[in-house]
Amino acid sequence: MINSKCLLIAFLLSTLFCINLQAAALMAPDKGDGEGYAQDATYDSPNWGIEVHKINNIWLAVSNGGTFGIGFSNSEMDPETGEPAPSCEYPAGSDITYLYIASFWAGAVVGRDTLVTVGFDGNRFVSELWPDAGDKGAIVRLSNMKTSLEYSLEAVSEQDFVCSYTDTFTDPGLTGTDPFDNRRHLPLGLKIQQRTYGWSYDYSEDFIIFDYTIENINQFPLKQIYFGLYVDADVYHESGQSGGWSDDICGYVHSMPSVDMPCYEDTVRIAWTADNDGDPNPTAGNVLDFHSPAGLTGTAVLRTPKDDLQYSFNWWIANSNAEYDWGPRMAATPEKPFRDFGTGMGSPNGDLNKYYVMSSNEFDYDQLESAVSHTSQGFMAPPSRAEDFADGYDARYLFSFGPFDLQPGDTIPITLAYVAGSGFHQYGEDFEDYWNPYQPQLYQDQLSFADLGNNAKWAHWIFDNPGVDTDNDGDSGDFIWVCEWPESTVCLPGDQFTSDTSVAPCRQYFVSGDGVPDFRGASPPPPPPVKVFPDYETLRIRWNGDLSENNIDIFSGLKDFEGYRVYYGEDNRISDYVLLATYDLNDYNMYYWDQIAQRWEITEFPLTMDSLKNVFGNDFNPLLYPDAGSAMTGDGGTFYYFVPVEWNDSDLSDKSGIYRVYPDADPNDRTDTTEDGYRRYYEYEFVIDNLQPSKLYWATVTAFDFGSRKIALSSLESALNLNSVMAYPLPSTELVEERGLQVAVYPNPYRIDGGYASAGYENRDRTKSAERARAIHFVNLPHICKIRIFSLNGDLVQEIDHYRPDGDPDAQHEKWNLISRNTQAVVTGIYIYHVSSDMGEQVGKIVIMK
Repeated sequence: MINSKCLLIAFLLSTLFCINLQAAALMAPDKGDGEGYAQDATYDSPNWGIEVHKINNIWLAVSNGGTFGIGFSNSEMDPETGEPAPSCEYPAGSDITYLYIASFWAGAVVGRDTLVTVGFDGNRFVSELWPDAGDKGAIVRLSNMKTSLEYSLEAVSEQDFVCSYTDTFTDPGLTGTDPFDNRRHLPLGLKIQQRTYGWSYDYSEDFIIFDYTIENINQFPLKQIYFGLYVDADVYHESGQSGGWSDDICGYVHSMPSVDMPCYEDTVRIAWTADNDGDPNPTAGNVLDFHSPAGLTGTAVLRTPKDDLQYSFNWWIANSNAEYDWGPRMAATPEKPFRDFGTGMGSPNGDLNKYYVMSSNEFDYDQLESAVSHTSQGFMAPPSRAEDFADGYDARYLFSFGPFDLQPGDTIPITLAYVAGSGFHQYGEDFEDYWNPYQPQLYQDQLSFADLGNNAKWAHWIFDNPGVDTDNDGDSGDFIWVCEWPESTVCLPGDQFTSDTSVAPCRQYFVSGDGVPDFRGASPPPPPPVKVFPDYETLRIRWNGDLSENNIDIFSGLKDFEGYRVYYGEDNRISDYVLLATYDLNDYNMYYWDQIAQRWEITEFPLTMDSLKNVFGNDFNPLLYPDAGSAMTGDGGTFYYFVPVEWNDSDLSDKSGIYRVYPDADPNDRTDTTEDGYRRYYEYEFVIDNLQPSKLYWATVTAFDFGSRKIALSSLESALNLNSVMAYPLPSTELVEERGLQVAVYPNPYRIDGGYASAGYENRDRTKSAERARAIHFVNLPHICKIRIFSLNGDLVQEIDHYRPDGDPDAQHEKWNLISRNTQAVVTGIYIYHVSSDMGEQVGKIVIMK
């Protein structure tokens, strides 16, 4: 007879054996197919890489490994330009960095274990999300712009980056090993498809949207899942402090007054980080200048699978010294005893501590308040070094939400936005004048979240358009009534608008969408393709507006093109461009008096002169009725007045302004095209003259519309840096060859006391040392040549291979930085240059005086 205890032991052993087999399957490394767990310990190397969003005003590096920002890979190159990639640069072209690295985190209960997967953990150098090998793991670039080489009908935005990755790799050589847990990575079994979107429109230029589809490819259910974004934001200008990590501050904002409607509070729910004082310039009276990181960035949650979630905002200072490793912690209670993080009070080490923080439902107070007691709210007392922590330190935050359950094979969507905002620091002297760690509110009152909040609102609205019934179920989203009472403007919830309140003129204002993602917004016309033809002291700008002028707006369904603007600048920073010329249609906004609402309304779109004459007669002149006081009376007693859209500067015959290149071309003849395939009728030019030939200039042409009345948007203009071109106002290579021009060098002699940098000829962005930013220019070059520079003794000092595409507007120009081929700065002396090409050889002298 078999002993029942023996049967029980045999059963338990067999069960344990099965559990161990399941655990072994869970821990086995994935070979890179992303469809489950391979049992072979070998695998192909994942195709990890980055792309850089540069479509708008926030330049952001995004990887296919659950991170964005560059982090320790500070030598990572932008695959599009071959130049060092920005981590998170804002404003674009400013050399101001707002991010070290950010990472996606996920934690869940699997069986009786609690596991957390991280794209990156800065404390432990752990990276547990990796793409597949080869092309399957690469980042795919798409665009919805028809002028883009990456145009695709599948694109959502002007710049989409699409990739996928899993947490199923377990090789410590890839993932690293968390010394706190003292074990190799245990996967949750997640496959994540990541799509990031960028738009250049005026209202959407300051954020990037991250859209995730998360799949459980495990064979077990994942319970109580929490997701989070870990952000370590080092904020600084590249010319300033090394790394910028020592004086960061962070916090959380739930809601703020709407910029559009001050009587309404926008719910933005955004975790933020910034420099503590904006780094004012001490040599210029502590003003905030173009080197100053006066803005801030933050993380906003746009979509989760359900509404009834717990959110947590936690921040901490990471440091190997336990005394400095600190963050706000709730005091222990019988229901929630104190949890030891291992090395200090800040960094959550190991999976269990990370999950504890993600699921804590705790909102930490802002870092600026570190020295103020929050014990009445349940927090522990401030530490002894709280003053030091409060005025800025190496802080990072984790913004988390959950819980969810996810069955094998199921997916859930998560959508976030990384948002930037300007004007957080208003004045450079505020920190010095108002900062008191025990009364931080004095300083906090000087800080402005207005632009960040407005941009976060627009990220929500791009994701889910307010007032748009996307799925046609009769729900267009939540709205309020804005009522203009004699003494004030009042906002009322949509369900409170009754006959008792309708005595005041009220209008409906949608504050949210219908809950169905749209991922679109009102857009300006696409910018025209631009070419530049340089000559001595002159740049001739040419563009074709075929696509711009015939674009259909997605909201109005109309061709909403209004005109062009021509800009130039000495940098490609948006703030440096200067408006030179404008062209816009001869049309008018028509206002009419609404007898029921008792207010002036505007028609949905402007009316051209031809349209107005068709309605009011051939002799009609809208300039006679420019405002409400001079309104005309139309049929039926309706009052009208008319305001020009822009300047109505529509003359295209004057060659001192914007002019049509082929005025006799037929706009309807689709066979009469340029070599690029655009109709010649839409070919325009503008000439910029009296330029300094020794300076580099940028030129761009934007297209703008007349606005979108449906969603109360004013005129939208395409981004200045979408189609910008650079050139020196010197003869092009074609003219060099045609005229047989000789190579020239400037400045010659080169004087170290010449003041070239202060005059803007060198080191304009102030990111290099003076010795490494010097420049001698060679001009009148063929587009392919070799430049050799010799000492008088015949020693080769430097060799430059000049190779530019034929037709490149800068092909006739090259720079030498006065550095030898041995990477040493050259000394005072006379040097010989030798230029060789298919055109022959030319020799000359350069004098350098240091």
